[in-house]
Amino acid sequence: MRGQKSGLINNSDVSLSHGKHKNLEGTCIDKGLVQNRSKPVKKKPSCSSGRGSCPEEMHIKSQHEKCKAAQQSPEYVKVTPTEISKWRFKVQLEGEGTYECSATGLVFEVSEQALVRYSVLSWSETSELLPDSWRPAGSVYDVDVVNKDPSVLKFIHFPHSLCLAEPEHELSISVLHVKDRHADIEPTVDFTASHVKWRVSSLSPVGPIIPSRQHAKHHGAVLVYKQQDHLEQFCFHVFLAPNNKSEIKAIEEQVLSSGKKLINMHLSAACRLEEKNYQLKSKPEGKIMPSQIEFITEGTMLKGFFVAIFDQPPPFELFLMDPDINQELWTARITKGDWADKEEPKPRKITEVQSSCQKKMARLEVMPNNNPLLPDTNRGQALSSKQLMQVAETLGQEWGRVGLYLDLSTTDLDDIKEGEKDVTMQKMKMLERWQRRTPGGEATAQDLLRGLEDLKDLPVETRQLLTDMMNGSLTLPDHKANA
Repeated sequence: MRGQKSGLINNSDVSLSHGKHKNLEGTCIDKGLVQNRSKPVKKKPSCSSGRGSCPEEMHIKSQHEKCKAAQQSPEYVKVTPTEISKWRFKVQLEGEGTYECSATGLVFEVSEQALVRYSVLSWSETSELLPDSWRPAGSVYDVDVVNKDPSVLKFIHFPHSLCLAEPEHELSISVLHVKDRHADIEPTVDFTASHVKWRVSSLSPVGPIIPSRQHAKHHGAVLVYKQQDHLEQFCFHVFLAPNNKSEIKAIEEQVLSSGKKLINMHLSAACRLEEKNYQLKSKPEGKIMPSQIEFITEGTMLKGFFVAIFDQPPPFELFLMDPDINQELWTARITKGDWADKEEPKPRKITEVQSSCQKKMARLEVMPNNNPLLPDTNRGQALSSKQLMQVAETLGQEWGRVGLYLDLSTTDLDDIKEGEKDVTMQKMKMLERWQRRTPGGEATAQDLLRGLEDLKDLPVETRQLLTDMMNGSLTLPDHKANA
């Protein structure tokens, strides 16, 4: 794993917005011009921007004026995916053609009808496989075609975070293709202002990269969270990241695991950033720590951020500065109403507790034993090998966390990965190992669902499948085909 830096972030292809917005909208300040070219050689392509909104509005819309003017994307068929779980999707492509996912900006070229399933990964998950001589240039995705040969998916166009409006030199963009426990660096077919086109060789995690030696600017995301459990003061956490989903996902995960009550203020906006230090300032002046943060594109486990603290309530403004030229790159105004929005009579903790209780009660209603404190005299039949395989096929990249929630150790998971190369079979072996350790080896769907009750990103289809099994379905559907 690469060393952690106190800098900002790395990859997830979202697009962001410049332009002038009021109050909750951040404003990026950039006055350049742009040209649009389509060839990958000796060109001045324009910048990327994310398109569309996803089931949970994952995009920060990129409206860098120089890039917008040059970035007229082809008229692909726009498709809206089904969200399987957080950061995991599936979409049915109805026939030969080129389709663009409204949630991620991914573009798929297929030779026939296909059901495509894909997940956003964090670069920190693959950073140990990325040589130091390369840096991420967009999000990394794990893509799969369900029940068909991968060859039906001919090309994938990956959104990138590079700002190519005024390139100082010709860029070389490749992809990192993760295969089992190693990775290959593969060439791309073409790249444009917003996407990198890759010919599918096999399906496993892939993401765009550029050589570290190449100087490049990135569309940057400024993500502002307000901390509402910070005593009597007004506290904000401000993250910088390349404008791509992998890094935005990593920030979300870091925020959720922080133990603090941090709420996204949706002040995000796009600005062009390069790998150097930046400052955050405010009006009126508040306490801001640290004084500077380095914007980096290398995938790291922990992302650096500014903390801005004010003794008095809003309004106030935040400014991202380039200290080398004393120039404002981004600004946002926060009003008293913005801070109070989440403090109105919408008690999040109570709502969350009620929602959690309702979900637990709903699950208990379908369980043979409605009192979890009583012995399970009617837990149902033990899961068969076929049923375990059906469960395995619904799991995505989170299957390792599933194993940990089922009390397997990291050594168990490493042993499984070492002994089995096929990912689906790795998931199956993980479930079999859990089953063997269940008293009597008679693990049921109820046992499995209870063990995973607190796993937040358990796929919806996994939970539904286990519920169906608990309800006594004798003829189970092929969930892989319907995933």
